[in-house]
Amino acid sequence: MTVRVCFHDQCFDGACSAAVFTRFYQECIDPQAELHYRGLVHRAGRLFDEDAFDGDENVIVDFKYSASERLTWWFDHHQSAFLTEADAEHFRRDQSGKKFYGPEFRSCTKFIAHIGATKFGFRCPDLEELIHWADIIDGAQYPDPQTAVEMRHPAMQITLVIEGTRSAGFVVSLIPELVSKPLAEIAALPQIRAAFEQFYSQHLKTVEIIRQRAELRDGVIFFDMADQESEGFNKFVPYYLFPAAVYSVALSRSRERTKIAVGSNPWNPTPKDANLASICERYGGGGHAKVAAISLPPDNLQRAREVAGQIIAELRASVK
Repeated sequence: MTVRVCFHDQCFDGACSAAVFTRFYQECIDPQAELHYRGLVHRAGRLFDEDAFDGDENVIVDFKYSASERLTWWFDHHQSAFLTEADAEHFRRDQSGKKFYGPEFRSCTKFIAHIGATKFGFRCPDLEELIHWADIIDGAQYPDPQTAVEMRHPAMQITLVIEGTRSAGFVVSLIPELVSKPLAEIAALPQIRAAFEQFYSQHLKTVEIIRQRAELRDGVIFFDMADQESEGFNKFVPYYLFPAAVYSVALSRSRERTKIAVGSNPWNPTPKDANLASICERYGGGGHAKVAAISLPPDNLQRAREVAGQIIAELRASVK
């Protein structure tokens, strides 16, 4: 039996979701199965390639739904989990008992552990630290911006590496480590340590770029990093630098896409009535109520700036 596990690539919660699903499947479904992994990324246009589901069983964790008849298992927690109403209806009609949607959960990792425990009797005490930190990181439940930005905990260091790497298959190779080792031990692995030092140095440079470029007005901070040719930056830096910000909008670009990232400051007590996922859905994006994003083709920078301007205006009006 071969099992293809598709997960949200370059995402700590995505990698941890694949790890927890792996343990669940091995302990509760088939201990002899061969699990293979494929990272998925949000992009403009079609999300799933024709050959995405090439296993005897095929799984998606922490990523949008597919109506493919070859999809066996699915777990997601994003408000924007369905590309179309037809996909949502396909999910609602499913009778397999293997597809689960939990938008009330902060992380897909914790959602998988919960479903495994309540429906299949799954227990994984040695992965509790992994589940705990996936929930903190994906749910932005840090006690303060310093914890999120200064990256002293091993989980934060691993997250920086996962989000920063562009090496094909790097996150896939990390999943067996997440299944079997404590986070401190993983962070100390030579390849992780070396990558962290490299990315942390770039992180500090990015902090300074954001400090110089960011414009905070009427509670909304905006900065444009499209010329940096990298979409990876810590989304809590704006609030670390500008605690008065209520919302942030950031523009970045990579070879795969132009990205508009929209977020809210979890440490600012100002009421936040805007649903960021719903706003981004109007432009083909999505995410969560408090953090969301839009992907456009990499050569569509002008359109991205227009969309960012419209969102900024809407958010500034909501704060007043």
